[in-house]
Amino acid sequence: MDLKEIWAAALGELQIGLTKANFDTWFKETAVVSEEDDVFCVGVPNAFAREWLENKYRGQVRQALQHIVGRTVDVRFITAPATAASTRASAGIRPSIPAAAAAASTPAAAGERREPSAVLNPRYSFSTFVVGSNNRLAHAAALSVAERPGHSYNPLFIYGGSGLGKTHLMHAIGHAVMSRHPRKRVMYATSEKFTNEFINSIRSQKQEEFRERYRRIDVLLIDDIQFIAGKEGTQDEFFHTFNAIHEEGKQIVMSSDRPPKAIATLEERLRSRFEWGLTADISQPDLETRIAILRTKAEAQGVAFLPPVELMRARKPCTRARRRRFG
Repeated sequence: MDLKEIWAAALGELQIGLTKANFDTWFKETAVVSEEDDVFCVGVPNAFAREWLENKYRGQVRQALQHIVGRTVDVRFITAPATAASTRASAGIRPSIPAAAAAASTPAAAGERREPSAVLNPRYSFSTFVVGSNNRLAHAAALSVAERPGHSYNPLFIYGGSGLGKTHLMHAIGHAVMSRHPRKRVMYATSEKFTNEFINSIRSQKQEEFRERYRRIDVLLIDDIQFIAGKEGTQDEFFHTFNAIHEEGKQIVMSSDRPPKAIATLEERLRSRFEWGLTADISQPDLETRIAILRTKAEAQGVAFLPPVELMRARKPCTRARRRRFG
């Protein structure tokens, strides 16, 4: 077998023992660059992926390679994004999530329907989301929804405290859907925006335009849905919007700071619908995950932290204010 075939076989073994989310996140964009003196050099997209694989998966990768080649070998991870991308393209594999700018600049397919468009943060993609034990279920569900919107976990309800990554996942789903399904129409909005636009439509007597805007889409992403609680008119409008989208097999994703059953003054008919699909929580990350998050953000901004500084910052709990200060 040549190096490409050996690595493909090793990936097959690794895939058996890993969750789909972890495999897609850490191994889908890798490639063997070289092999010399029984040391396999594996190219990875960036320095963070290199360090994570070295610390977390080196033993598993080495064992998989040894099983394939039938001898004792070692493995090194190197940063080689061009090589990984080339291998991925030659194999006909699309990146798990491309850069937002690339998705936005991709020409529309013939008969493109993408309108209305979503206003998405280009920094919030799956490739920049750090997966830990605190958010693994939510991340895996988000990946599944992005792959097959309307079929997996509909609706998907993600909840957790402020600053833990709910909005990041919402935007990542939007980017992924627009990249993988160019004809699908995506709408991202906060519940506050939904409420304000609904009120304005009443004042301007343009309710039908409002309903057309929110109901003729394929993926609806509503952030901070808990804020519609207690607003009778908004709840009624969202109830009918939810029904219209869901009945057509279109995808709904919502985020909240608490699960549906804990949202006071939320109408029961909405509460029950919010629980139809999957409810996934994001809890406070452990110390290792917080360090990984800090390193990812530092790398994106070209900032280098010494280990003691990393440790000191990571010991502080995640909050939205801290996320904004550090990006």
